[in-house]
Amino acid sequence: MVLTGHGGLDCLEWRTDLDVPKLGDAEVLIRVGASSVNNTDINTRIAWYSKAVRGATSSGAVSGSAEAEADDSSWSGQPIRFPLVQGADCCGEIVAAGVDVAGSRIGERVLVRALQSSDSPDKAASGAFQAVTYGSEIDGAFAQFTKARSHDALAVQSDWSDIELASIPCAYSTAEGMLQRIGLREEHVLVTGASGGVGAAAIQLAKRRGAHITAMTSADKADAVRAIGADEIIARDAPLAEDTFDAVVDLVAGLRWPEMIASLRRGGRYVAAGAIAGPIVELDVRTLYLRDLTLFGTTFQSDNILPDVIRYIEGGEIKPLISQTFDLKDLGSAQEAFIGKSHIGKIGIRV
Repeated sequence: MVLTGHGGLDCLEWRTDLDVPKLGDAEVLIRVGASSVNNTDINTRIAWYSKAVRGATSSGAVSGSAEAEADDSSWSGQPIRFPLVQGADCCGEIVAAGVDVAGSRIGERVLVRALQSSDSPDKAASGAFQAVTYGSEIDGAFAQFTKARSHDALAVQSDWSDIELASIPCAYSTAEGMLQRIGLREEHVLVTGASGGVGAAAIQLAKRRGAHITAMTSADKADAVRAIGADEIIARDAPLAEDTFDAVVDLVAGLRWPEMIASLRRGGRYVAAGAIAGPIVELDVRTLYLRDLTLFGTTFQSDNILPDVIRYIEGGEIKPLISQTFDLKDLGSAQEAFIGKSHIGKIGIRV
């Protein structure tokens, strides 16, 4: 399935004539078993990452965003090159390897890093974080075959299905990166967007750290979110008590953002990896400095993140949460289901 341009669901095109990817010396060819749907698939399609867009992701998710500009439409702030094979999540089997890769890797079942460190020569010179997103700056897993650097294709030993494993790389690595960035311990944490892929992952990953979790979600999803591991539920429109949480893990932002900041205890930490309710927020800087708060944004992931998550899988410390599964050819329907937000956890894509 290829994305032919920015816009609505009609920009997704089913193709049967694409070439199998050609390998570089340090790359592996992967026969894809499964992928899954993520917010980034929608955001990239509608160019929501463009600074010109100020609204929630839902506003243009089906038909495209009228505000968007193509010049800064990716995570990296650069134009997207079309046609693009999206799909940030990949579970599959290595079927070929470049000349610099050990032949013994062929046959391995692997997960691919969704956020990959850039190998640009500018990285070492600048010391700055640079990354590419699988299925955004480079082709991803919405195809029978994909490729990745050997370094970014990590072996996994698990009896989970391909669909279950494919629910992990983007959401769980994002959530784990958020929790590692704020150093979450046995503390009281608020998780917004708690029924989505990253939110549900954050609940499980915070629980294994011994945290007390308050989850923000809709009333009809409260019982399911408790079953994931939340200790308390707060409705999306319920007031947030001030001076309550040691940390806020936020995927939503939007109009309630000032309340989230006010709900932090003195010295609290806020971390964001999404803004589905709207990216433009209001901050009273006095609250920031008088309460000694720390605000984190997370995109870049150090190389240890996905191996840590795989270790949790292999150790039986986390569980997959699949709401629905669609065939790759029905990706448009899968995205419509995702946009409807009636699911809990992930929507799998069978390849």
